[in-house]
Amino acid sequence: MTDVNTTDATGKHEPAQNQEPQRDHKPARDHKPARDREPARDREPARDREPARDREPARDQEAAPQRALSFGSQAAAYAEHRPDYAQAAVQWALAPVLSREAIHVLDLGAGTGKLTGDIVTLAATRPAGQLTVVAAEPDPAMLAEFRTRMPEVQAMTGTAEAIPLPGHSVDAVLCGQSAHWFDLDKALPEIARVLTDGGVFAGLWNMDDDRVPWVAGLLREYNPSMAASEWRQREHNWLAGHQGSERFSQTERAVFEHGQQRTADSLVALFATHSSQILMDSGTRAQNLGNIRDYLASRPETARGEFRYPMLTGVLRSVKI
Repeated sequence: MTDVNTTDATGKHEPAQNQEPQRDHKPARDHKPARDREPARDREPARDREPARDREPARDQEAAPQRALSFGSQAAAYAEHRPDYAQAAVQWALAPVLSREAIHVLDLGAGTGKLTGDIVTLAATRPAGQLTVVAAEPDPAMLAEFRTRMPEVQAMTGTAEAIPLPGHSVDAVLCGQSAHWFDLDKALPEIARVLTDGGVFAGLWNMDDDRVPWVAGLLREYNPSMAASEWRQREHNWLAGHQGSERFSQTERAVFEHGQQRTADSLVALFATHSSQILMDSGTRAQNLGNIRDYLASRPETARGEFRYPMLTGVLRSVKI
């Protein structure tokens, strides 16, 4: 895997083209991804915790479908509180096809349209009609929320394992916080089928930036998602060994600075949209969220008013060959 890091230890951007690619070790083949952790066939999670829509696959694969479809009950809150993705990350994911005269993108596992909105924003910076996007989402409640918020975008019921598009119909398949829920043995052949030759398959994940001390402390109190330090330790040969992986190039990885304006209340509301919280009994959920609120109240960075919640957007990208 080629590793491109676009931030330094202080969080400042570094030009991706100036980074020397690094080779990771060969991955182990322990388990297959599910849908709300970022993909990792390469090693066990650094922390023993269950997945949310933004983490890597759980060992309890029987629970994965329940978790993957748990978000519909919180669709409105998901749309309101979940972050978008770093615009530079979206552009890097699409870079191999951006020189084409026309670029048609599928947002697969689109949820309520967080990544779709970023693609629409990028399209607005390019010649009219050059970059277009459609979306597919399996959860009816999430899809309904998507259509309410983005009626101008075609959104279909569909899964990664049965994509409702004809062959060679899209130049890129992008997935925000969703690719780890896919059954890649079934999804990769489908993704290869709908992609044009040289098309892009890329997954994007937002991660808590635990280089920041108060964020690291928050993760010790309650780990809501994949921390940046953990994501960077993984080898991310996410397609290796899966049926259809021979249709894709070696994975490239890049990381981009990101963040979101928050208050303590809105950050707690974000954590409440994680599947581990949604499926929890109400008493335990209230206690967990109360602990987070107490921690935020104890920190000068978050006790009053608005603050920026530091994140990074990680991208894994492969090209159809």
